[in-house]
Amino acid sequence: MKRLGRNTIERFARMGFGARGIVYCIVGGLALLAALGQGGRAGDSESAIRWVFLGPFGAILVGLIALGLFGFATWRFVESITDADRHGTSAKGLAVRLAHFGSGIVAVGLGITAASLALGLGRRAGGGDGLQDWTAWLLAKPFGPWLVGLIGLGIIGGGIAFLVKAWKGDVTDRLALDEAHCRWVKPLGQFGYAARGIAFVIIGSFVMVAAWYQASSEVKGLAGAFSALRSQTYGAALLGIVAAGHLAFGVFGLIQAWYRRIDAPDLDETDDAVRRAVQSLT
Repeated sequence: MKRLGRNTIERFARMGFGARGIVYCIVGGLALLAALGQGGRAGDSESAIRWVFLGPFGAILVGLIALGLFGFATWRFVESITDADRHGTSAKGLAVRLAHFGSGIVAVGLGITAASLALGLGRRAGGGDGLQDWTAWLLAKPFGPWLVGLIGLGIIGGGIAFLVKAWKGDVTDRLALDEAHCRWVKPLGQFGYAARGIAFVIIGSFVMVAAWYQASSEVKGLAGAFSALRSQTYGAALLGIVAAGHLAFGVFGLIQAWYRRIDAPDLDETDDAVRRAVQSLT
């Protein structure tokens, strides 16, 4: 039976980038409206999906988003395992691939939430305590606080990596765009990655605090990061900037869906290569 080929994986990837882009456009748009005092809600990705679900044709649209998120997860898993983006096996390359694998796991979780809504299995308002649940579970394990602390450091490290990527300006390296188009797409991507970096640093800091105090209630997701920004001096302006950055990140994701270079492997060929390698060893 024929397994996934290059074209199928590429379609999954583009569908996934598009779905992720739509979710972050909604996240950023709603948070920006909240910052401007025009309604809206500074929530997370799950809140954005539930917002879509409550609108016209909500179940159908959320179902399509779920399919896209599963497609994105598929691409992240394939890309990180086969090194389709050629990050290599250096410490940095392995860290990037591990982070991409982690983003695939997050996409699966969000896709399950969206699919449950679309199928009528999860219509209750979300409590937003999923992060706290897994943190409480992990804190109860041997060396749990240390593990939670390491996760927090990893999230902060991911945020710093986003900020460095925004500063270096290499966000369009994998886009099949000419220089004229990159001139306006590049700052859009830089703005988006910078906003995501700030959010990751704040979220990772929450996780670190939870590890220090061994209290899962200290963990907050993206909604908590938005709330933390809003509580600062000039909080509405800070929230507005970061919210607009998430909107930019969403638009950049839609551009990736169309123009990103997807060097998808043929899993049949990969499987054959692995089989030949195993046979040569035996």
